[in-house]
Amino acid sequence: MIILPAIDFFDGKAVRLYKGDYSQMTVYDDNPVNTARKFRESGARWIHMVDLQGARDGGTPNMEMAAGIMRETGLKAEIGGGIRSLDVIERYIDGGFSRVILGTAAVTDRGLVREAVRRYGPAVAVGADVRDGFVAIKGWLEKSDYTLQEFCGMMEEDGVSTIICTDISRDGAMKGTNREMYRELSEKFSSINFIASGGVSSLEDVNALKDMGMYGAIIGKAYYTGAVDLKEAIAAAHKEND
Repeated sequence: MIILPAIDFFDGKAVRLYKGDYSQMTVYDDNPVNTARKFRESGARWIHMVDLQGARDGGTPNMEMAAGIMRETGLKAEIGGGIRSLDVIERYIDGGFSRVILGTAAVTDRGLVREAVRRYGPAVAVGADVRDGFVAIKGWLEKSDYTLQEFCGMMEEDGVSTIICTDISRDGAMKGTNREMYRELSEKFSSINFIASGGVSSLEDVNALKDMGMYGAIIGKAYYTGAVDLKEAIAAAHKEND
């Protein structure tokens, strides 16, 4: 299982939200490249990035900074937030990003999903951000009409190979990850690589997700608060089962 430490951007800074609430934002680093270098020093090979301004308002206000971090560190990167057109997808991929994540657009424009997958294959992932059983959109501010299971089934039909699934109620709350939700998803949709996001707050969480066959796990607030040692998490994720 791969571990993806996370950087969320707002106004060029590394920040974290509490349960997706923009009014509850904590700034962790005024210069996010420093944080990314620490990820690399801890053994990370991937980084998960989210442009929170893009997610809320559309556009790509932090694209150049994100690309610069990737170039500075040599880490593979996936990025989401405000990616709602083929043009933006192409710009990110041409900029060297390994994977782009469609969020709101995946819910509102399945034609875009299909065409993006046709053109870019596994470089296109989808974010399924869940609140009260339904997929949320527009920076988690609105609830869609699709349940998580319905949405994942649609994405499977459209050829999506990777889904980053976030339980919003657990994101930044340090209450542990929603293991039952991920177990159900991994059992029902065997053709999809699921990345767990939201509430991964202990090595126990990492081990549990690894044991159920998750493709990846994103670690955000738990890293920034020191609750999880990134080096130890990466070692646990790579450890062979006894």
